Amino acid sequence: MKRLFTPEGEAALHDTMQRRPLLAFDFDGTLAPIVARPGDARVPAPVAHRLQRLANRLPVAVVSGRQVQDVRPRLLFTPWRVIGNHGAEDEAERSATDAALDLAPARERLNLSAHTLRTAGVVVEDKGLSLALHYRLASDRDAAQRAIAEVVGALPPSLAVFGGKMVVNIVAAQARDKADAVASLVAASGADAAVFVGDDVNDEPVFARPEPGWFTVRVGQDDPASQARYFLDGPADLPRLLDRMLDSLPDTFLDPLDGP
Repeated sequence: MKRLFTPEGEAALHDTMQRRPLLAFDFDGTLAPIVARPGDARVPAPVAHRLQRLANRLPVAVVSGRQVQDVRPRLLFTPWRVIGNHGAEDEAERSATDAALDLAPARERLNLSAHTLRTAGVVVEDKGLSLALHYRLASDRDAAQRAIAEVVGALPPSLAVFGGKMVVNIVAAQARDKADAVASLVAASGADAAVFVGDDVNDEPVFARPEPGWFTVRVGQDDPASQARYFLDGPADLPRLLDRMLDSLPDTFLDPLDGP
């Protein structure tokens, strides 16, 4: 990864913005700060204002691990599309069969282990097309992780497990990931380029996908092995990034908030 705010990085961003790209953002840890209780997360008003200005000019999407119905009211702006469940949930494509995304074996295993997980301070969240095992609030996080590992270690190969920031996620092995979702959004928008900004494990499929015209940015330097092209030092840099995006748009991209 390279630091974004360098002459090289800003020039590359400027060139990408000139191509009328799709703009896609993760939610938790990217648009909204990580908080102890997921229900408290919101996009800060100054960030939402900048995002709305971008959304007035370009297709802007949010691609989150949350359910669509959960993340949408937390945005404080109106994006073109919202994708949930790590890429598996798309309101515009409800024809996708849930049978292929069957999480029944995981739910059965979690029900059998409910007391153990609860005692360890693990909070289980069922999001329909994915399951999340949160341990941020556990008094002993090591014990919580051991309890989670015991549960997910017995799951069948039809299910996939991946970590995150104080969470372990379970999805169907054949479910769409965020890279699949971004590719679908690029095609649907008619764009020939994309900017994607994320911060966690479930964003890595986008970072690792070598699509021409994809400009990828990781928020934070906590994973030196990340395959994102550029990085920001942290969430505090996001408003600056959005300002650079707005400044890089051609004058023909009119925004009603700019006035005449």
